[in-house]
This record gives sequence, structure tokens and C-alpha cells, in this order.
Amino acid sequence: MPSISVIVPVYQAERFLKKCVESVTKQTFSDWELLLVDDGCTDGSPAICDQCAAEDDRIRVFHRRKNGGVSEARNLGLREARGDYIAFLDVDDRYEFRALETLWCLREQSGADTVGCAHLNLAPSGQKAVEPLLPAGVYDQEGIRAGIVCPLLGDRLTQPVFNGFIWRYLFSAQVIRAAHLTFEGAYLEDELFLMEYFCNAQKLAVTEQPLYRYFLNPASATHQYMKDYQKVFGRFVERKEALVKKYALEELRPQWRENTNWAGLLIAIGNEYAPGNSKSIRQRQKAVAELCRRPDMAKAIAEIAPAGLSPNKQMVANLVRGKHFFILTQMYRLKNRI
Repeated sequence: MPSISVIVPVYQAERFLKKCVESVTKQTFSDWELLLVDDGCTDGSPAICDQCAAEDDRIRVFHRRKNGGVSEARNLGLREARGDYIAFLDVDDRYEFRALETLWCLREQSGADTVGCAHLNLAPSGQKAVEPLLPAGVYDQEGIRAGIVCPLLGDRLTQPVFNGFIWRYLFSAQVIRAAHLTFEGAYLEDELFLMEYFCNAQKLAVTEQPLYRYFLNPASATHQYMKDYQKVFGRFVERKEALVKKYALEELRPQWRENTNWAGLLIAIGNEYAPGNSKSIRQRQKAVAELCRRPDMAKAIAEIAPAGLSPNKQMVANLVRGKHFFILTQMYRLKNRI
């Protein structure tokens, strides 16, 4: 049985797939299996997956007849994984070639059930920036709650925001299975998975070495208009509420709802003005004003004055609090060339 199962959801990824797989097959650590989950691809990805599996018997391929989304693909990988530890890799990203060895050795040396690393952000322009996870060290349950659970719960506004990237970790399969953890949805699903996982993990070891290459893709789902964003976000808050109750997290961040709603509101506003929305500019302005009047959002706006945001988001927040929706609309109109 392999020590590590690496799970890669694959969808319309023929341009990236071979390099992604190569970043695993060339690892200095060899005791792994690679699970490629073809999520109903209609391009050349399925054939590339099969070719990779034919060349290395540590690679297994699962073909889904219809596209079910990244969460279902990851869940299939979790059900099929044979390894004692689980790693996730996005198909348009790469591991550094010593990534698995470094994480594995850190886990053995520290006795931790989970390990994590920094990562390298790579922009289309060629710019590079290291994004840390936490300062290097070993964290107990109290440290995990302070360093990961609390930021994911209710620190979603002040920069730098703690990102819920699941591919920065080597997870314990035992913890995942004991807590019956799965993914749900196509947006923010990683934040909830991390929150619940780290409510169950006992010990986390962290290295500041950037072992993962994250390619910032302007064409990714997070940059496209989501017609059902409000429904998706509503379900996210509903599930988050259930986790708060299950693990008694309310006292950690009493205003987590308002903080979360403000963060969701800023995303929702950007989404309304995103390319791909068929509404007229006036309809978009009206939709944003109505969204801000919703009781949950109105409560967040009244009780929290965001500070420390990125300059653009701070401007949006200030305009929202002042109810300057016309100016807000004109700003986005210029920015997105609507």
C-alpha cells in the first residue's frame, strides 16, 4: 500500500496535464499513488490520463461519464485512495520535486498527523511571490485553532487573508475517515473542509519552504461570473453554521457571521459586475443595492466597518457603507469595461 495518495481532479486540462503528472512522477519520494479523476472531460485529457497510467503503474485513472464538479471528483479520490496520507494537487499546478519527501520527513521527525508548507504564487506576467502558511514549527490543538480554524472562521477581511488552500497540506487519511469528511460544492468548499479537518487534527508541523507552485489563472472559475453565487454562498454559510455548532466555535469569533457575510458581500458585488453577466448596468446596480439591504448583509454593514482591506476592496466597502451605489457602479464599469 502506498504511503501517500495524491488526488488530482481533471477537467478540460490537456494543456497542463502532462506537466502536472510529471511533477509527481519525478518526485524524490517514490512511495506514492496518483489518482487522476477524469471529471467528464470532452477534450484530450482522458486519453492523456490513460497514457500516463500505462507508463507508470502507480497511476490510477477514474473516468466519470458526466462532469460533476471538483468536489465530487475529490470525493471519488478520497473513496479510492489507499494511502495513509492524502495530498491534493490541482491539474494546472505543480509540486516542487522534493515536495513529498520534505513533507514526509517533516511528519516523521515531528510526530505530527498533518504537515503543511508555504507555496509559490506564479502570475502570468512571470512575477513570483512566496505565500507562507504559518511560521515554521509544530502546533498543538490550541495552536491549530488559533492559526487556522479562527482565521477561516471569522478573519476574512483584514489583509493578508488566510487562504483555504487544501493543496498546502499532507493530510492524515485516518483523521479524514474518522470524521467522515467530504467536499461539497464548487466554491469555498476547501475552506469548510480545512475548518473541519483541523477541528479534528491533533498536531501540525509546518515548513516555510515553498513546495507547491500555484499558477494564478485569470480564466479560472473564481474569475468568472457565477449566476448562482448567492445560492452557493448561502449554502456555504449554512454549512459553516453547522460546523460552529458541532465544534463549539462560537466563542472563538463572536462576530464570525458578520465578518463572513461582509467577505461574501464583497465577492458578490464583484461577481455582479463580472464579465459574462447578461444584466444591464442599471440592473446590476439595482441587484447590488438589493443585496446590501438583505437582513444578513445589512447587519454586517451596520456592525462592522472593514479596515485593512486591499485598496480596491476598501474603496468598495466604503462606497457600500455610504450607499453610493451609482459611484460604485461607475467604478466597476470603468474597471471591467462594461
